Amino acid sequence: MEITSSHNSCSSMMWFFKDKGFDDNSVQGIFRRCKRLQDVHQERASENWEYLRSIGIEERKLPSIVSKCPKILALDLYDKIMPTVECLRTLGTKPREVATAIAKFPHILSNSVEEKLCPLLAFFQALGIPEKHIGKMILLNPRLISYSIETKLTEIVNFLASLGLNRDGMIGKVIVKDPYIMGYSVEKRLRPTSQFLKSIGLSEQDLQAVAVNFPAILSRDVNKLLVPNYAYLKRRGFQERQLVALVVGFPPILIKSIQNSLEPRFKFLMDVMGRQVDEVIDYPCFFHHGLKRRIEPRYKLLKERNLNCSLSEMLDCNKKKFFLKFGLLEGQALSN
Repeated sequence: MEITSSHNSCSSMMWFFKDKGFDDNSVQGIFRRCKRLQDVHQERASENWEYLRSIGIEERKLPSIVSKCPKILALDLYDKIMPTVECLRTLGTKPREVATAIAKFPHILSNSVEEKLCPLLAFFQALGIPEKHIGKMILLNPRLISYSIETKLTEIVNFLASLGLNRDGMIGKVIVKDPYIMGYSVEKRLRPTSQFLKSIGLSEQDLQAVAVNFPAILSRDVNKLLVPNYAYLKRRGFQERQLVALVVGFPPILIKSIQNSLEPRFKFLMDVMGRQVDEVIDYPCFFHHGLKRRIEPRYKLLKERNLNCSLSEMLDCNKKKFFLKFGLLEGQALSN
């Protein structure tokens, strides 16, 4: 009798997946990853599916979510899924934040959120992070709930402290800016990156400034990104101390695409604007601004009026201040 019931459940689930657009290979893979589904009735799966749709998850994303975490269809809706969603809602301020977090990491619904959330909140609060920021961090990177505080998160915090960031809440500021940093390996990614940055001449204070202003650079691959970009900048003629100034002034210069970002800006700077390459030392954020949206149009307006200025004077202000600064209100009216 029990075998017959299990067979009927499996058969009804097969029809459920077919109805939702899953192909045979996908269904087989789902059953292999979650054997519990063989004993789940179609009614429970349908109820969970509809509930997820009702909280704002687009139906076109649900097959991908279920493929990532098949167990989501086997969980009890009223004892597990709904209480977890309500718990997550206390962290956010925007209606779709929870739905987005679940779509990113559906396993969050199978974790014991209530048991893990209080220790996690306490851990981050001890680093000086306000509760409202902690909520945003968790919804931005919901995998945080799945990490062990003792073996994972504490290791990352200790590493950041080893960089000299253990004062004035600096570690908390780094994590708030880049919650994804907590998911990387210290030995395989964070330490090699920090060692590379020191090897190219960054002082301890420089490294701290880079980590606080643009922590994402610490989690980038040294050999795939940082080394090629550094070598490219050296070929452009920059000396070591100039490269340090560039990296500290605009850390993303080491991870920007050479072909699509750095090279076009250098060419425009030198070939079109007729400027010297070392002018970017005084204003590294030149590489932050859009070539088509800001640099080219502003250069064109200034050239038409034979106006000369530094890169920072040209770019380091919004559109209105730019027109006011150079008396181009007529140009603003035309551009609008």
